[in-house]
Amino acid sequence: MHKTLNRPRGWNRPSTLSRLPLVAAIYFAFSSIAFAQDATPPPDATTKKAKTLDTITVTAQKRSENPQKVPISLDVLGTQKLSELNVKSFEDYVKYLPSISYDADGPGTAQIYMRGVADGSDGNHSGPLPSVGVYLDEEPITTIDGPLDLHVYDIARVESLAGPQGTLYGASSQAGTLRIITNKPDPKRFSSSYSVELDSVDHGGIGNLEEGYVNIPFSPTTAIRIVAWDKHDAGYIDNVPGSRQFPVRDPSAGDLPSWGGVVSNGNCTSSDLVVCTGAAKNNYNTVDTDGARAALQINLDDNWTITPSVITQQQRSKGNFAYDPQVGDLKITHFYPEDATDKWVQSALTVQGKIGNFDVTYAFSHLNRHEHSDSDYSDYSFWYDTLASYGAYICDHFNKNSFKCTQNGKNINPSQYIQSVDGFGKTSHEFRIASPVDWRLSFVGGLFWEKQTHQIQQDYIINGLSHVQSVPGWPGTLWLTEQLRTDEDEALFGEASYKITDKLNLTAGIREFHVHNSLQGYFGFADWGWSSKGVASCFGGPFRFAPCTDLDKTVKETNHVGKVNLTYQIDPDKMIYGTWSQGFRPGGINRDGTLPPYVSDYLDNWEFGWKTTWMDNRLRWNGSVFDEKWKNFQFALLEAGGSGLTVIKNANQAEIRGFETNLTWAATDNLQLSGGAAFYDAKLTQDYCGLVALDGTPITDCPIGSAIQPTGPQAPKGTQLPVTPKFKGNLIGRYNFNFDGMDAYFQAAMVHVGERTSSLLVVEQQLLGKMPAYTTVDFSAGIHKNDWSLDLFVQNAFDSRGETSRFTECLEDFCAAHGVVPQYPNGQVYTVPIAPRTIGLRFTQDFN
Repeated sequence: MHKTLNRPRGWNRPSTLSRLPLVAAIYFAFSSIAFAQDATPPPDATTKKAKTLDTITVTAQKRSENPQKVPISLDVLGTQKLSELNVKSFEDYVKYLPSISYDADGPGTAQIYMRGVADGSDGNHSGPLPSVGVYLDEEPITTIDGPLDLHVYDIARVESLAGPQGTLYGASSQAGTLRIITNKPDPKRFSSSYSVELDSVDHGGIGNLEEGYVNIPFSPTTAIRIVAWDKHDAGYIDNVPGSRQFPVRDPSAGDLPSWGGVVSNGNCTSSDLVVCTGAAKNNYNTVDTDGARAALQINLDDNWTITPSVITQQQRSKGNFAYDPQVGDLKITHFYPEDATDKWVQSALTVQGKIGNFDVTYAFSHLNRHEHSDSDYSDYSFWYDTLASYGAYICDHFNKNSFKCTQNGKNINPSQYIQSVDGFGKTSHEFRIASPVDWRLSFVGGLFWEKQTHQIQQDYIINGLSHVQSVPGWPGTLWLTEQLRTDEDEALFGEASYKITDKLNLTAGIREFHVHNSLQGYFGFADWGWSSKGVASCFGGPFRFAPCTDLDKTVKETNHVGKVNLTYQIDPDKMIYGTWSQGFRPGGINRDGTLPPYVSDYLDNWEFGWKTTWMDNRLRWNGSVFDEKWKNFQFALLEAGGSGLTVIKNANQAEIRGFETNLTWAATDNLQLSGGAAFYDAKLTQDYCGLVALDGTPITDCPIGSAIQPTGPQAPKGTQLPVTPKFKGNLIGRYNFNFDGMDAYFQAAMVHVGERTSSLLVVEQQLLGKMPAYTTVDFSAGIHKNDWSLDLFVQNAFDSRGETSRFTECLEDFCAAHGVVPQYPNGQVYTVPIAPRTIGLRFTQDFN
């Protein structure tokens, strides 16, 4: 019986690249024009001479460097580019980062994947750790439910580091790292700015945004920077009026008894066989976000700087961000409350200085995140009642001995809804030291410690449920999860570089790590004969608010990952490199205590790349080709015929081959073209049987007719990995000109995302179907004069209904079954779309 909020992420299908000709690679590198840097607007739009490209300093390797000198597949969106692209949220910027795919069913739920390294995780609280690390400045902000959904404003740059970053960034940077770098206080000058925005969403309502910052110097050595924002995103999903008839059975014909009533989301009158919830509403999925950030910079002297900071944000969302195609475009019929509140505060302290010639950095951060959500889970009840007579055992008075309603009791509406409370804590310390980068033998190394906790409470409620069937102390609660998950990570890391010649450089790195992960608490039913999960299997006393303890397990591991890089500087403008690098994710505990823990998975990457600048720094072309081997990768799934819980198994071996490229061209002083492209071929290299040995390693020999798996592998060798499309690319053109004495511009940006599958498992792929390719186009235009600017933008101008996820609320064998329930002939599969066409106007004023 499935008792966890099931949101199977929309998994995407990569493409074949193993025989891509070099000529095609070069063609796509130039035709799918990519960007990595910003270009300064021309001071004089009448001048036709082409200008050179500007350079952004990055800290991808934990020291300040020109990105053209960093031997990593690296995309960078600087302050100006973020503003030009009207970036305000995670989804706004990741669409311009070709190596990143994501899956989200609402604000703050993003599961991020890079380079096709997609495990199919459903984002469950007891699932695998993320495979992509997300950092805010020096501090990690990734939690088990995904990274913080930070409003993007007053940001210096976003760095996307593709490929394993295990030596410098550790456990959750297996496939890559995403870094958000804020603008820092500036003691040299006062500055401030504000923006106001109004937008209209097709098929929806009106949104607004107010944001601003102020930088105040207190002295030549001290300044504070304060940032604040308030944003309302209009809804566009309609929860339309509708009803659901539960099965009516005939006990005289031998059928099990049932409720057999009707649930309506309208404003009707309730009775014993009619439940009216009044949940129907247009523009259902609104989001309100407000927050603030403050940073203080104190320069103790020319060498030492202390920067304490604090950032807080609250995000309140209503409704559901998916629609049911059988109900209609951007329409859904749900019956119970759906809302979420995500509040978090992060405090950080960074100390930077010099001891002799060595740069010293200490970074501390502490994150508190609190989420509360209400979810309609009535699909689960309806489908299991329809196909497995689930509702026959749901009563207002229940007899445990006869296992049915009492003589005076009756079957009741079995519909469930979930009330969840999640509390996250994350504390990290990092101390590192770096030698001057111009030394012949240079290094960076340090110590890292992190502890993250997740207090989990999920309350599955049926109104009017009998006392016998309710979890003790929780009236109406059919199932309760009350757990504490702890993930600890300690590491010693370092990289050293040796200049073999003036042009040839060798780098080697290693990270020695120790992880300690535990899961304890309660999950399950009351003890009424339905299941051994819960009170019936308790072995300890009360746990937090739960009646007892039925899970307490720990895993530990000590291991290491490495990296070797060889870089050759052909000339000052052109570099090539070859890299072998590793990334990892620690193993962990399955909350179904009868299953073994899952073991760590590792990613080995072999990569060749280039960083080049041409035409007197007017054209920049970077790219890489790579081959990655994913060993014993962790796969989260809902097990049919088993516990019904999300479980994690090691799925076996996979290989990802790919080609990434980005290019920026200052065509004239007025026109800049930029963009990016990524091609991936990600597939299993051995069968996935769905079975593991006693030591947790996957079993791969299960041909059709075998004793252990008569139906054969659940995903045969060659099956494409989920989430990532075969091709993702973007193309951006921006033209600056003079209009009536004002600086003006026009910009067009196009993004294409290829076709994707919805799951690794073949049966689920067939039931859920493929998510089709889609293309979006954004337009913007604006004017600037003196200290103010006015921008008009149109996002998703042609109202593409691109899909980011498909999911069901229970096992696909039930909820996605075709031709079984007349009311839902194609099952009940939800689609999460990108936002419809949005037209907006923004006014900005700067004070310097």
